[in-house]
Amino acid sequence: MMSVSRSSSVPHVAPQSGGVRVVSCELGFDVIEPAEVVLQLVASETAGQVLTERLDIGTNGEPPLANIELRGPHGARVHVVESLAGRLTVSYRSEIAPWEPATDGTTDPALDFIRLVYLRPSRYCPSDHLVGFAVAEFGMGSTVRTQVEAIAEWIRQRIGYVAGSSSVHDSAEDTLLTGMGTCRDFAHLGIALCRAIGVPARFASVYAPGLRPMDFHAVFETFESDRWIAHDATDLAPRQSLVRIATGRDAADTAFASVNKGIASFDHLTVSATAAGDLPSDDRRNSVELA
Repeated sequence: MMSVSRSSSVPHVAPQSGGVRVVSCELGFDVIEPAEVVLQLVASETAGQVLTERLDIGTNGEPPLANIELRGPHGARVHVVESLAGRLTVSYRSEIAPWEPATDGTTDPALDFIRLVYLRPSRYCPSDHLVGFAVAEFGMGSTVRTQVEAIAEWIRQRIGYVAGSSSVHDSAEDTLLTGMGTCRDFAHLGIALCRAIGVPARFASVYAPGLRPMDFHAVFETFESDRWIAHDATDLAPRQSLVRIATGRDAADTAFASVNKGIASFDHLTVSATAAGDLPSDDRRNSVELA
């Protein structure tokens, strides 16, 4: 069994009020042939001050052939695991003190490029297919905020949250046509509609204290006045308590587990996310930025 522990801080942001978040998950795979498994399940480097953290990975109780940690966009930490055939198990737990997003007045020199990236169509968010619908429904808003709020509210009213109603192959178009989906689909549709009217939008996978039933969660973020604002049309967990895992164009960039080569079947998942004290009340009218 390979174990990785760390304790660190995020120096470029200021402490946020609120309780410590405790997040954890356990995954199990049956590896039929030696496989390369990519994991994105540890909290982002930007998510807050790490008080304790432990990641255990093993194949048949022994360390995997390799476990390489890579740094992804927006603080994501990706683990590439080489496993022999057998039982691959993954266990992660972290205690994180929340931080406010950085507001030091500096501008990221790559911001314009990032903005362009999140305006482009992507695998699960084919915004170029939805331009006519999006402009007709939401293109007349006086401000970006008004347009995005209208999109999030439209999804709340028109799309039914139905667990198990979609597959990994479904895109925002499928969600729009069927009128149902899960958090992943709600986020994809929000992103596609925003991009279709010229608003940069991106996908964030998160741990979500308060989510019922507990699982990994997904929200979308929109670029408004040089800030990334989080939106969750499911309203299943308060945005202020979310812990960022990974950020990307859509779920293809942020999958918590994927198999690059070999044969491995995923068969077990347990997720937990809690916050000390009472969960905050989430007023949709307020802007929330994820750390």
